Amino acid sequence: VRRPLAVSSFISRQAYIEANAYGLDQSSLGLINKLFDQLATTVIIVYDLIPMLWTAVGTAMLEYAGFGAEYEIAQSVLFTFAACLIASFLSLPFSLYSTFVVEKKHGFNKSTLGIFVSDLLKGYGLGAVFGGPLVAALLWVVNKTGSQFYLYAWALMAGTQVLFILIFPTVIQPLFNKFDPLPDGELRSAIEALASRLNFPLKKLYVVDGSKRSSHSNAYVTGFFNSKKIVVYDTLIDQCSTDEIVAIIGHELGHWKKSHLFRMLVAAQIQIFTTFFIFGLFVGERTMYTSFGMDTMPTIIGFVFFQYLYGPLESVLQFGMNLLSRLHEFDADAFSKKLGFAKALASGLIKVHVENKSNLNPDPLYSAYHYSHPPLVERLNALSDPNVAPKT
Repeated sequence: VRRPLAVSSFISRQAYIEANAYGLDQSSLGLINKLFDQLATTVIIVYDLIPMLWTAVGTAMLEYAGFGAEYEIAQSVLFTFAACLIASFLSLPFSLYSTFVVEKKHGFNKSTLGIFVSDLLKGYGLGAVFGGPLVAALLWVVNKTGSQFYLYAWALMAGTQVLFILIFPTVIQPLFNKFDPLPDGELRSAIEALASRLNFPLKKLYVVDGSKRSSHSNAYVTGFFNSKKIVVYDTLIDQCSTDEIVAIIGHELGHWKKSHLFRMLVAAQIQIFTTFFIFGLFVGERTMYTSFGMDTMPTIIGFVFFQYLYGPLESVLQFGMNLLSRLHEFDADAFSKKLGFAKALASGLIKVHVENKSNLNPDPLYSAYHYSHPPLVERLNALSDPNVAPKT
């Protein structure tokens, strides 16, 4: 196996072979998963399984609770739970194989079957606690606000998204990982000095036990307004030097300084609004329901059918989101470079990508459509360009 010239200077032949093998296993499993999903979707549509599930849920409600068709919202919530459980069951073999075969084979998986099942059950619990009320509230809004429901539905989803951003790091993520204050020492002092230099309102600095499940590494910034937190994975601390970690944190603080998170939130709201607006054009069309085997027109079923029709446009919108994300990544790299971290950031990115066995030099068209982050070679080229963010 010959290494491409673009990556041969920083990755050994053996590491390149291992990264290719990992990527091939991931791609093969992903292809089989997608073919299975397509087959399942075809069966669902051809054999009218969605109307069958809707009828089965309605029959069970009437038989065991005495609730008839007038309880559409309750039936919709139960239908959503049932559909999600079925989808989870169908995807479970692929998740198990990915975690305990592919990830283990390539030295990444640190999870156990107990942790896997615990995470699965916690996910179900969170879905019941948050998903059920959200579906009910959304359907109530649609039913009560008439032809302009998309405005109110979008407002509800926007508020919910902001709420989840607020509670995720403090309520949800601690259910899955342990967060400890980063110990005093060289790394903590360097990160705090950088935060002070940029007037970043750092309130808490954590190290998270990412190694509990995987040897993949990461770092991120979270929080709103003047209550910000920086989280560093213990795996990143093991893989990189202090200077490299600080440079990576400089990249993350670039996202904050350049308001990238706010921009992505606004872009997401545009995407959500577009979805609801177009759905409003279809929700009252009886032909959409009868074409998929329905005699009645429940809103939740209309939204499920709409997803099949909306798929091509959603792909275009997602491409736009990925494009914006990639631009933000270049911008954040340039910010870290401007702070004087170009060399440390480059070496840190190389270590992280090599340790994670990432695809170092993917096909440009494939990465442009599928990747939310630019490939490593493109990022290194930008960092080495003297015209990009000279140090000040």
